[in-house]
Amino acid sequence: MNFKFTADSTFKLLVGVMAGAALFILLLTGTTLLNGAIPVLQKFGLYFFYGTKWNPVPGRYIFGALPYVEGTLVTSAIALIVGVPISFGIAIFVVEMAPRSVRVPVSYLVELLAAVPSVIYGLWGLFVFRFWVVDYIENPLHNYLGWIPVFSGTPFGLDILTAGLILSIMIIPTVSSISREVISAVPNSVREGAYSIGATKWEVIRNWVLSYGRSGLFGAVILGLGRAVGETMAVTMVIGNTVGPAAIPTSLFKGGQTMASLIANGFLEASPGTLEISAYIGVGLILLILGLAINIFAAVLVTRVLKVKSGAVE
Repeated sequence: MNFKFTADSTFKLLVGVMAGAALFILLLTGTTLLNGAIPVLQKFGLYFFYGTKWNPVPGRYIFGALPYVEGTLVTSAIALIVGVPISFGIAIFVVEMAPRSVRVPVSYLVELLAAVPSVIYGLWGLFVFRFWVVDYIENPLHNYLGWIPVFSGTPFGLDILTAGLILSIMIIPTVSSISREVISAVPNSVREGAYSIGATKWEVIRNWVLSYGRSGLFGAVILGLGRAVGETMAVTMVIGNTVGPAAIPTSLFKGGQTMASLIANGFLEASPGTLEISAYIGVGLILLILGLAINIFAAVLVTRVLKVKSGAVE
């Protein structure tokens, strides 16, 4: 069988190699992490996934990653709860309401937030933002709702809540930029049809524009979640960095750690070839699995939404 190299076949081969390279890198990363995590998994088994103790002292090794998985999920949830509505509001304002003289500068300013290094967010959070959080958020919540376990404890600013709020600021550029593009892609005929039957602007945006672009908006949220789950330096500087059972996020005013911050704090100090190094690699493996699970879940959910939207019966 003769294969002729034409422009189309060459282009098809190149893009195929590029697509395969992404899969190869993912498999290589997963294999490397799995090989590095084998010693700690053999030593502690399932305890590594559900245990709460973390003791890196030689001869007394015990490693459980559950508090850091929970810390990652809680801070990411705070980021989504706070950051996504703000991002959607920015996108709606820029596309649907702002005059062009305002639209362009606001868009540029929001996108510039993505160019700020995470360590700068961390420094700002450490020296400025955490005091605002204590004075205007944590103290009022503690004074009026301190009887609720999630608002118990002593507010001091270096805790789960501050880390989550920093993450909410960091995901705004990603979520708002993609949401803006999705809303802009909604055909004007959809809006004009809604206005023709007497709908108000609020009704048009809520019932037609957001509904039409909901799959794209959901994708924007998932990308923001991916940014929040994997963020390291900014979270490390403001989350308090406690270890062991004390890191379980039973209160928003407690210090804790995420998986990424745990690795950043301890990996370079661990002795090469020890079980401690394997434990940090194992946490990295869990972080990779969590990221893959989030993206697979998002892909399945978006597919179901599109099928329902097109009138298919599940």
